[in-house]
Amino acid sequence: MTVPPSGSDADADADAVAERIPHAAPDGDSAPAPGGAPAAAGHLGAPLGVAPDGPAADPEGPRRKRRWLRWTALGVSVVLLSGSATAWWFYRKLDGNITTDTATAVELETFEKERPVQVSLDAKNILLMGSDTRRGEGNSKYGRDDGGSQRADTVILLHIAADRQSSTSMSIPRDLMTTIPSCRRPDGSRTEERLGQFNSAFETGGAACAIRTVEKMTGVRIDHHMVVDFRGFTKMVDAVDGVEVCLKEPVDDPDAHLDLPEGRQTLDGEQALGYVRARKSIGNGSDTERMDRQQQFLGSLVKKVQSDGVLLNPGKLYPVLDAATKSLTTDPGLDSLKDLYDLTRSLRNVPTENVQFLTVPRRPWANDRNRDELVQPQASVLFRQLREDSPITVLTPGAKAAADANANAAQKNAPSPGAVRSADPRENERTDSAGKPSRPPSGSPGASASPTNSPSFSGTNAAVGVCD
Repeated sequence: MTVPPSGSDADADADAVAERIPHAAPDGDSAPAPGGAPAAAGHLGAPLGVAPDGPAADPEGPRRKRRWLRWTALGVSVVLLSGSATAWWFYRKLDGNITTDTATAVELETFEKERPVQVSLDAKNILLMGSDTRRGEGNSKYGRDDGGSQRADTVILLHIAADRQSSTSMSIPRDLMTTIPSCRRPDGSRTEERLGQFNSAFETGGAACAIRTVEKMTGVRIDHHMVVDFRGFTKMVDAVDGVEVCLKEPVDDPDAHLDLPEGRQTLDGEQALGYVRARKSIGNGSDTERMDRQQQFLGSLVKKVQSDGVLLNPGKLYPVLDAATKSLTTDPGLDSLKDLYDLTRSLRNVPTENVQFLTVPRRPWANDRNRDELVQPQASVLFRQLREDSPITVLTPGAKAAADANANAAQKNAPSPGAVRSADPRENERTDSAGKPSRPPSGSPGASASPTNSPSFSGTNAAVGVCD
Protein backbone atom coordinates (compact mmCIF):
# COMPACT_ATOMS: atom_id res chain seq x y z
CA MET A 1 0.00 0.00 0.00
CA THR A 2 1.44 3.39 -1.02
CA VAL A 3 1.45 6.13 1.52
CA PRO A 4 0.75 9.61 0.13
CA PRO A 5 3.56 12.10 0.62
CA SER A 6 3.11 14.65 3.30
CA GLY A 7 4.59 17.89 4.39
CA SER A 8 7.51 19.36 2.41
CA ASP A 9 7.76 16.31 0.15
CA ALA A 10 4.22 16.89 -1.18
CA ASP A 11 4.87 20.57 -1.72
CA ALA A 12 8.03 19.80 -3.68
CA ASP A 13 6.19 17.37 -5.95
CA ALA A 14 3.45 19.93 -6.62
CA ASP A 15 6.02 22.56 -7.53
CA ALA A 16 7.66 20.16 -9.98
CA VAL A 17 4.36 19.46 -11.72
CA ALA A 18 3.54 23.16 -11.90
CA GLU A 19 6.84 23.91 -13.63
CA ARG A 20 5.95 21.48 -16.40
CA ILE A 21 2.57 23.27 -17.13
CA PRO A 22 2.98 26.53 -19.09
CA HIS A 23 1.23 29.55 -17.65
CA ALA A 24 -1.64 31.29 -19.54
CA ALA A 25 -0.55 33.86 -22.09
CA PRO A 26 -0.69 37.45 -20.95
CA ASP A 27 -3.36 38.36 -23.58
CA GLY A 28 -5.76 35.82 -22.09
CA ASP A 29 -5.39 33.10 -24.74
CA SER A 30 -5.09 29.57 -23.48
CA ALA A 31 -1.93 27.53 -23.75
CA PRO A 32 -1.76 23.96 -25.02
CA ALA A 33 -3.06 21.29 -22.68
CA PRO A 34 -0.81 18.44 -21.53
CA GLY A 35 -0.47 15.63 -24.02
CA GLY A 36 -0.99 17.87 -27.06
CA ALA A 37 -4.84 17.90 -26.91
CA PRO A 38 -6.44 21.32 -27.49
CA ALA A 39 -8.21 22.80 -24.50
CA ALA A 40 -11.48 24.70 -24.50
CA ALA A 41 -11.39 28.47 -24.65
CA GLY A 42 -11.06 30.02 -21.24
CA HIS A 43 -9.09 27.02 -19.98
CA LEU A 44 -5.48 26.13 -20.12
CA GLY A 45 -4.57 24.95 -23.58
CA ALA A 46 -4.20 26.10 -27.21
CA PRO A 47 -6.45 28.74 -28.78
CA LEU A 48 -9.39 27.32 -30.77
CA GLY A 49 -8.36 26.41 -34.32
CA VAL A 50 -4.59 26.26 -33.54
CA ALA A 51 -2.87 22.91 -33.43
CA PRO A 52 -0.41 22.43 -30.55
CA ASP A 53 3.18 23.13 -31.49
CA GLY A 54 1.90 23.97 -35.06
CA PRO A 55 1.63 27.14 -37.14
CA ALA A 56 -1.11 29.68 -36.36
CA ALA A 57 -4.39 29.67 -38.48
CA ASP A 58 -4.53 31.92 -41.57
CA PRO A 59 -6.36 35.09 -40.45
CA GLU A 60 -7.51 35.69 -44.12
CA GLY A 61 -9.46 32.41 -44.30
CA PRO A 62 -12.79 33.67 -42.89
CA ARG A 63 -12.58 36.78 -45.06
CA ARG A 64 -12.03 34.76 -48.22
CA LYS A 65 -15.04 32.61 -47.34
CA ARG A 66 -17.25 35.66 -46.86
CA ARG A 67 -16.10 37.11 -50.18
CA TRP A 68 -16.88 33.79 -51.95
CA LEU A 69 -20.40 33.72 -50.47
CA ARG A 70 -21.01 37.31 -51.57
CA TRP A 71 -19.94 36.57 -55.17
CA THR A 72 -22.05 33.40 -55.23
CA ALA A 73 -25.13 35.28 -54.06
CA LEU A 74 -24.50 37.98 -56.65
CA GLY A 75 -24.18 35.40 -59.43
CA VAL A 76 -27.42 33.66 -58.43
CA SER A 77 -29.20 37.01 -58.35
CA VAL A 78 -27.97 37.88 -61.85
CA VAL A 79 -29.14 34.50 -63.19
CA LEU A 80 -32.57 34.86 -61.57
CA LEU A 81 -33.01 38.42 -62.79
CA SER A 82 -31.91 37.44 -66.31
CA GLY A 83 -34.34 34.51 -66.32
CA SER A 84 -37.16 36.73 -65.09
CA ALA A 85 -36.40 39.34 -67.73
CA THR A 86 -36.32 36.68 -70.45
CA ALA A 87 -39.61 35.16 -69.25
CA TRP A 88 -41.19 38.61 -69.17
CA TRP A 89 -39.99 39.30 -72.72
CA PHE A 90 -41.48 36.04 -73.98
CA TYR A 91 -44.73 36.78 -72.17
CA ARG A 92 -45.01 40.28 -73.62
CA LYS A 93 -44.16 39.00 -77.11
CA LEU A 94 -46.84 36.31 -77.05
CA ASP A 95 -49.34 38.61 -75.40
CA GLY A 96 -48.76 41.24 -78.07
CA ASN A 97 -49.31 38.74 -80.89
CA ILE A 98 -53.02 38.41 -80.14
CA THR A 99 -55.47 40.61 -82.06
CA THR A 100 -58.43 41.87 -80.04
CA ASP A 101 -61.80 42.04 -81.79
CA THR A 102 -63.39 45.05 -80.09
CA ALA A 103 -65.84 45.71 -82.94
CA THR A 104 -67.61 42.40 -82.29
CA ALA A 105 -67.88 43.18 -78.59
CA VAL A 106 -69.52 46.53 -79.37
CA GLU A 107 -72.00 44.98 -81.82
CA LEU A 108 -72.97 42.23 -79.38
CA GLU A 109 -73.47 44.78 -76.64
CA THR A 110 -75.94 46.62 -78.88
CA PHE A 111 -78.12 43.49 -79.09
CA GLU A 112 -77.60 42.30 -75.52
CA LYS A 113 -81.35 42.17 -74.80
CA GLU A 114 -81.87 39.74 -77.69
CA ARG A 115 -79.12 37.35 -76.66
CA PRO A 116 -79.79 34.11 -74.73
CA VAL A 117 -79.44 34.06 -70.96
CA GLN A 118 -76.48 32.07 -69.67
CA VAL A 119 -77.80 28.97 -67.90
CA SER A 120 -74.60 27.36 -66.56
CA LEU A 121 -72.22 30.01 -65.24
CA ASP A 122 -69.17 27.75 -64.98
CA ALA A 123 -69.51 26.07 -68.37
CA LYS A 124 -67.91 27.78 -71.38
CA ASN A 125 -69.20 28.03 -74.95
CA ILE A 126 -66.61 29.23 -77.47
CA LEU A 127 -67.29 29.73 -81.17
CA LEU A 128 -64.25 28.71 -83.23
CA MET A 129 -64.08 30.06 -86.79
CA GLY A 130 -61.57 29.28 -89.50
CA SER A 131 -61.34 32.24 -91.85
CA ASP A 132 -60.46 31.80 -95.51
CA THR A 133 -59.24 35.39 -95.83
CA ARG A 134 -56.27 35.92 -98.16
CA ARG A 135 -55.18 39.04 -96.33
CA GLY A 136 -52.39 38.97 -93.77
CA GLU A 137 -48.86 37.62 -93.90
CA GLY A 138 -48.59 34.23 -95.58
CA ASN A 139 -52.26 33.95 -96.64
CA SER A 140 -52.04 35.35 -100.19
CA LYS A 141 -50.54 32.15 -101.58
CA TYR A 142 -53.81 30.31 -100.90
CA GLY A 143 -55.71 32.40 -103.47
CA ARG A 144 -56.45 35.86 -104.78
CA ASP A 145 -57.46 38.59 -102.36
CA ASP A 146 -60.90 39.69 -103.55
CA GLY A 147 -61.04 42.94 -101.66
CA GLY A 148 -60.70 41.66 -98.12
CA SER A 149 -63.85 39.52 -97.99
CA GLN A 150 -63.73 36.46 -95.79
CA ARG A 151 -65.93 33.44 -95.27
CA ALA A 152 -66.10 31.02 -92.38
CA ASP A 153 -64.40 27.99 -93.88
CA THR A 154 -65.04 26.05 -90.67
CA VAL A 155 -67.27 26.85 -87.68
CA ILE A 156 -67.27 24.79 -84.48
CA LEU A 157 -69.16 25.45 -81.26
CA LEU A 158 -66.89 24.25 -78.44
CA HIS A 159 -68.69 23.47 -75.19
CA ILE A 160 -66.51 22.97 -72.11
CA ALA A 161 -68.35 21.34 -69.21
CA ALA A 162 -68.46 23.15 -65.89
CA ASP A 163 -66.59 20.30 -64.14
CA ARG A 164 -63.87 20.42 -66.86
CA GLN A 165 -64.16 16.66 -67.34
CA SER A 166 -65.48 16.77 -70.91
CA SER A 167 -65.67 18.94 -73.99
CA THR A 168 -68.00 18.70 -76.97
CA SER A 169 -67.22 20.29 -80.33
CA MET A 170 -70.25 20.68 -82.60
CA SER A 171 -69.53 21.41 -86.28
CA ILE A 172 -72.00 23.61 -88.14
CA PRO A 173 -72.24 22.97 -91.92
CA ARG A 174 -71.44 25.89 -94.20
CA ASP A 175 -74.48 25.14 -96.37
CA LEU A 176 -76.98 24.88 -93.51
CA MET A 177 -80.06 27.00 -94.20
CA THR A 178 -80.95 29.07 -91.14
CA THR A 179 -82.33 32.44 -90.09
CA ILE A 180 -79.66 35.14 -90.19
CA PRO A 181 -80.52 38.25 -88.14
CA SER A 182 -80.04 41.86 -89.25
CA CYS A 183 -76.28 42.46 -89.18
CA ARG A 184 -73.96 45.39 -89.62
CA ARG A 185 -71.90 45.36 -92.80
CA PRO A 186 -68.27 46.59 -92.88
CA ASP A 187 -69.45 49.85 -94.53
CA GLY A 188 -71.81 50.54 -91.63
CA SER A 189 -75.08 49.66 -93.39
CA ARG A 190 -77.33 46.90 -92.10
CA THR A 191 -78.90 43.83 -93.68
CA GLU A 192 -82.44 42.59 -93.25
CA GLU A 193 -83.21 39.40 -91.32
CA ARG A 194 -83.34 36.60 -93.86
CA LEU A 195 -83.14 32.86 -94.50
CA GLY A 196 -79.74 32.04 -95.91
CA GLN A 197 -76.68 29.80 -95.87
CA PHE A 198 -74.98 29.79 -92.51
CA ASN A 199 -71.50 30.75 -93.74
CA SER A 200 -72.85 33.91 -95.36
CA ALA A 201 -73.36 35.37 -91.87
CA PHE A 202 -69.62 35.63 -91.29
CA GLU A 203 -69.07 37.00 -94.79
CA THR A 204 -71.73 39.68 -94.31
CA GLY A 205 -71.19 40.84 -90.74
CA GLY A 206 -68.06 39.13 -89.43
CA ALA A 207 -67.82 37.32 -86.11
CA ALA A 208 -70.66 39.30 -84.51
CA CYS A 209 -73.15 38.20 -87.17
CA ALA A 210 -71.97 34.57 -86.96
CA ILE A 211 -72.30 34.59 -83.17
CA ARG A 212 -75.81 36.06 -83.24
CA THR A 213 -76.84 33.54 -85.90
CA VAL A 214 -75.61 30.61 -83.79
CA GLU A 215 -77.29 32.00 -80.67
CA LYS A 216 -80.59 32.48 -82.54
CA MET A 217 -80.42 28.94 -83.92
CA THR A 218 -79.35 27.10 -80.74
CA GLY A 219 -80.34 29.28 -77.80
CA VAL A 220 -76.80 28.78 -76.46
CA ARG A 221 -75.06 31.87 -75.09
CA ILE A 222 -71.61 32.30 -76.70
CA ASP A 223 -69.07 33.35 -74.06
CA HIS A 224 -66.01 33.80 -76.29
CA HIS A 225 -64.92 33.50 -79.90
CA MET A 226 -61.70 32.82 -81.78
CA VAL A 227 -60.87 33.34 -85.45
CA VAL A 228 -57.79 31.70 -86.98
CA ASP A 229 -56.54 32.05 -90.56
CA PHE A 230 -54.75 29.63 -92.89
CA ARG A 231 -51.25 30.64 -91.82
CA GLY A 232 -52.06 30.24 -88.14
CA PHE A 233 -53.37 26.73 -88.71
CA THR A 234 -50.29 25.58 -90.64
CA LYS A 235 -47.90 27.09 -88.10
CA MET A 236 -49.63 25.38 -85.18
CA VAL A 237 -49.41 21.99 -86.88
CA ASP A 238 -45.73 22.53 -87.63
CA ALA A 239 -45.13 23.64 -84.02
CA VAL A 240 -46.20 20.19 -82.75
CA ASP A 241 -44.06 18.45 -85.40
CA GLY A 242 -47.03 17.36 -87.48
CA VAL A 243 -50.25 15.45 -86.89
CA GLU A 244 -50.90 11.80 -87.74
CA VAL A 245 -53.75 10.80 -90.07
CA CYS A 246 -54.78 7.66 -91.94
CA LEU A 247 -55.78 7.61 -95.60
CA LYS A 248 -57.88 4.80 -97.04
CA GLU A 249 -56.50 5.47 -100.51
CA PRO A 250 -53.81 7.64 -102.12
CA VAL A 251 -54.60 11.32 -102.71
CA ASP A 252 -53.41 13.37 -105.67
CA ASP A 253 -55.05 16.80 -105.56
CA PRO A 254 -53.09 19.68 -107.20
CA ASP A 255 -55.70 22.22 -106.04
CA ALA A 256 -55.22 21.21 -102.41
CA HIS A 257 -51.44 20.76 -102.89
CA LEU A 258 -51.76 17.14 -101.79
CA ASP A 259 -49.83 14.13 -103.04
CA LEU A 260 -50.12 11.51 -100.32
CA PRO A 261 -49.84 7.71 -100.24
CA GLU A 262 -52.33 5.37 -98.65
CA GLY A 263 -52.15 4.52 -94.95
CA ARG A 264 -50.89 6.04 -91.71
CA GLN A 265 -48.68 9.13 -92.00
CA THR A 266 -47.77 12.40 -90.33
CA LEU A 267 -48.78 15.61 -92.11
CA ASP A 268 -46.94 18.92 -91.83
CA GLY A 269 -48.78 22.22 -91.70
CA GLU A 270 -49.26 22.75 -95.44
CA GLN A 271 -50.36 19.15 -96.01
CA ALA A 272 -52.73 19.33 -93.04
CA LEU A 273 -54.40 22.47 -94.41
CA GLY A 274 -55.02 20.80 -97.75
CA TYR A 275 -56.25 17.65 -96.00
CA VAL A 276 -58.92 19.37 -93.86
CA ARG A 277 -60.11 21.65 -96.71
CA ALA A 278 -60.17 19.16 -99.61
CA ARG A 279 -63.62 18.25 -100.91
CA LYS A 280 -63.26 16.67 -104.35
CA SER A 281 -60.29 14.35 -103.93
CA ILE A 282 -60.97 12.63 -100.59
CA GLY A 283 -64.01 10.50 -99.84
CA ASN A 284 -67.30 11.25 -101.59
CA GLY A 285 -66.64 14.96 -101.95
CA SER A 286 -69.46 16.01 -99.62
CA ASP A 287 -69.24 18.69 -96.95
CA THR A 288 -70.37 16.05 -94.46
CA GLU A 289 -67.34 13.90 -95.20
CA ARG A 290 -65.09 16.96 -94.97
CA MET A 291 -66.42 17.85 -91.51
CA ASP A 292 -65.92 14.26 -90.33
CA ARG A 293 -62.33 14.48 -91.54
CA GLN A 294 -61.79 17.77 -89.73
CA GLN A 295 -63.12 16.28 -86.49
CA GLN A 296 -60.83 13.26 -86.78
CA PHE A 297 -57.88 15.57 -87.43
CA LEU A 298 -58.66 17.75 -84.40
CA GLY A 299 -58.95 14.62 -82.26
CA SER A 300 -55.53 13.49 -83.45
CA LEU A 301 -54.13 16.96 -82.73
CA VAL A 302 -55.50 16.92 -79.18
CA LYS A 303 -54.02 13.47 -78.61
CA LYS A 304 -50.64 14.63 -79.97
CA VAL A 305 -50.56 17.65 -77.66
CA GLN A 306 -51.52 15.62 -74.59
CA SER A 307 -49.29 12.61 -75.23
CA ASP A 308 -46.23 14.70 -76.09
CA GLY A 309 -46.50 16.68 -72.87
CA VAL A 310 -46.61 19.95 -74.80
CA LEU A 311 -48.69 21.69 -72.15
CA LEU A 312 -46.18 20.81 -69.42
CA ASN A 313 -42.98 21.55 -71.34
CA PRO A 314 -42.18 25.27 -71.82
CA GLY A 315 -39.73 24.44 -74.62
CA LYS A 316 -42.46 22.67 -76.61
CA LEU A 317 -45.28 24.97 -75.54
CA TYR A 318 -43.69 28.24 -76.63
CA PRO A 319 -43.59 27.49 -80.41
CA VAL A 320 -47.24 26.37 -80.27
CA LEU A 321 -48.31 29.52 -78.44
CA ASP A 322 -46.22 31.72 -80.73
CA ALA A 323 -47.79 30.18 -83.84
CA ALA A 324 -51.30 30.32 -82.39
CA THR A 325 -51.20 33.87 -81.08
CA LYS A 326 -49.72 35.35 -84.27
CA SER A 327 -52.80 34.48 -86.31
CA LEU A 328 -55.45 34.55 -83.60
CA THR A 329 -58.24 37.10 -83.22
CA THR A 330 -60.30 36.89 -80.03
CA ASP A 331 -62.80 38.81 -77.97
CA PRO A 332 -61.49 41.00 -75.11
CA GLY A 333 -62.17 38.19 -72.63
CA LEU A 334 -59.54 35.94 -74.24
CA ASP A 335 -57.07 38.48 -75.61
CA SER A 336 -54.26 37.89 -73.14
CA LEU A 337 -51.79 35.05 -72.80
CA LYS A 338 -52.98 34.48 -69.24
CA ASP A 339 -56.58 34.07 -70.39
CA LEU A 340 -55.58 31.56 -73.07
CA TYR A 341 -53.26 29.68 -70.70
CA ASP A 342 -55.97 29.43 -68.03
CA LEU A 343 -58.38 28.07 -70.64
CA THR A 344 -55.85 25.55 -71.96
CA ARG A 345 -54.82 24.53 -68.46
CA SER A 346 -58.44 23.82 -67.51
CA LEU A 347 -58.59 21.29 -70.38
CA ARG A 348 -55.27 19.64 -69.65
CA ASN A 349 -56.69 16.73 -67.66
CA VAL A 350 -59.80 16.00 -69.75
CA PRO A 351 -59.65 12.29 -70.74
CA THR A 352 -59.24 11.88 -74.50
CA GLU A 353 -62.37 9.73 -74.68
CA ASN A 354 -64.31 12.70 -73.27
CA VAL A 355 -63.01 15.09 -75.95
CA GLN A 356 -66.00 14.63 -78.26
CA PHE A 357 -66.75 15.78 -81.80
CA LEU A 358 -70.05 15.71 -83.68
CA THR A 359 -71.99 17.56 -86.38
CA VAL A 360 -75.35 19.21 -85.80
CA PRO A 361 -78.13 16.82 -86.95
CA ARG A 362 -79.11 17.82 -90.48
CA ARG A 363 -80.36 16.47 -93.81
CA PRO A 364 -80.62 17.76 -97.38
CA TRP A 365 -82.91 20.79 -97.62
CA ALA A 366 -86.25 20.03 -99.23
CA ASN A 367 -85.97 23.02 -101.60
CA ASP A 368 -82.39 22.37 -102.71
CA ARG A 369 -80.57 19.08 -102.22
CA ASN A 370 -77.25 20.96 -102.26
CA ARG A 371 -78.20 22.74 -99.03
CA ASP A 372 -78.87 21.40 -95.51
CA GLU A 373 -81.59 21.84 -92.92
CA LEU A 374 -81.81 20.82 -89.25
CA VAL A 375 -83.32 17.49 -88.28
CA GLN A 376 -85.87 17.88 -85.52
CA PRO A 377 -86.34 17.07 -82.72
CA GLN A 378 -82.76 15.75 -82.56
CA ALA A 379 -81.19 19.16 -83.14
CA SER A 380 -83.30 20.81 -80.43
CA VAL A 381 -82.37 18.04 -77.97
CA LEU A 382 -78.66 18.57 -78.69
CA PHE A 383 -78.98 22.35 -78.29
CA ARG A 384 -80.79 21.88 -74.97
CA GLN A 385 -78.06 19.61 -73.62
CA LEU A 386 -75.38 22.13 -74.56
CA ARG A 387 -77.37 25.03 -73.16
CA GLU A 388 -77.97 23.33 -69.82
CA ASP A 389 -74.50 21.74 -69.61
CA SER A 390 -76.14 18.30 -69.53
CA PRO A 391 -74.34 15.07 -70.57
CA ILE A 392 -74.10 14.17 -74.26
CA THR A 393 -73.14 10.71 -75.49
CA VAL A 394 -71.24 10.69 -78.78
CA LEU A 395 -71.16 7.28 -80.45
CA THR A 396 -68.06 6.53 -82.50
CA PRO A 397 -68.57 4.65 -85.80
CA GLY A 398 -67.90 1.28 -84.12
CA ALA A 399 -70.19 2.01 -81.18
CA LYS A 400 -72.88 3.35 -83.51
CA ALA A 401 -72.81 0.15 -85.57
CA ALA A 402 -73.16 -1.95 -82.42
CA ALA A 403 -76.04 0.20 -81.16
CA ASP A 404 -77.83 -0.06 -84.50
CA ALA A 405 -77.41 -3.85 -84.49
CA ASN A 406 -78.88 -4.07 -80.98
CA ALA A 407 -81.79 -1.85 -81.96
CA ASN A 408 -82.52 -3.99 -85.02
CA ALA A 409 -82.41 -7.15 -82.94
CA ALA A 410 -84.78 -5.66 -80.38
CA GLN A 411 -87.15 -4.61 -83.12
CA LYS A 412 -87.19 -8.11 -84.62
CA ASN A 413 -87.93 -9.66 -81.23
CA ALA A 414 -90.73 -7.21 -80.47
CA PRO A 415 -94.30 -8.53 -80.90
CA SER A 416 -95.94 -7.62 -84.19
CA PRO A 417 -98.68 -4.96 -84.14
CA GLY A 418 -101.31 -7.60 -84.88
CA ALA A 419 -100.24 -10.04 -82.20
CA VAL A 420 -102.97 -11.33 -79.93
CA ARG A 421 -102.51 -10.36 -76.32
CA SER A 422 -103.83 -12.33 -73.40
CA ALA A 423 -106.97 -11.09 -71.73
CA ASP A 424 -105.14 -11.37 -68.42
CA PRO A 425 -102.83 -8.29 -68.14
CA ARG A 426 -100.52 -10.19 -65.78
CA GLU A 427 -99.54 -12.58 -68.58
CA ASN A 428 -98.34 -9.65 -70.68
CA GLU A 429 -96.02 -8.30 -67.99
CA ARG A 430 -92.34 -9.12 -67.80
CA THR A 431 -91.23 -10.74 -64.57
CA ASP A 432 -87.94 -10.70 -62.73
CA SER A 433 -86.11 -13.67 -61.18
CA ALA A 434 -88.50 -13.60 -58.23
CA GLY A 435 -91.51 -13.73 -60.49
CA LYS A 436 -92.53 -10.11 -59.81
CA PRO A 437 -93.63 -7.82 -62.65
CA SER A 438 -90.86 -5.63 -64.01
CA ARG A 439 -90.69 -2.72 -66.46
CA PRO A 440 -89.63 -3.46 -70.04
CA PRO A 441 -85.92 -2.85 -70.70
CA SER A 442 -84.80 0.53 -71.97
CA GLY A 443 -84.94 0.67 -75.74
CA SER A 444 -87.80 -1.77 -76.12
CA PRO A 445 -91.19 -0.61 -77.39
CA GLY A 446 -93.00 1.42 -74.78
CA ALA A 447 -89.96 1.87 -72.52
CA SER A 448 -89.14 5.33 -71.21
CA ALA A 449 -85.57 6.55 -71.10
CA SER A 450 -83.79 6.43 -67.77
CA PRO A 451 -83.15 9.86 -66.22
CA THR A 452 -79.45 8.99 -66.07
CA ASN A 453 -79.24 8.17 -69.78
CA SER A 454 -78.01 11.01 -71.98
CA PRO A 455 -79.14 11.44 -75.60
CA SER A 456 -76.69 9.97 -78.10
CA PHE A 457 -75.39 11.31 -81.40
CA SER A 458 -73.00 10.02 -84.04
CA GLY A 459 -69.47 11.39 -83.97
CA THR A 460 -65.99 10.61 -82.71
CA ASN A 461 -63.58 11.38 -79.87
CA ALA A 462 -59.88 11.98 -79.40
CA ALA A 463 -59.26 8.45 -78.10
CA VAL A 464 -60.20 6.82 -81.42
CA GLY A 465 -57.16 5.63 -83.36
CA VAL A 466 -56.43 7.36 -86.66
CA CYS A 467 -56.81 4.10 -88.60
CA ASP A 468 -59.77 2.71 -86.64
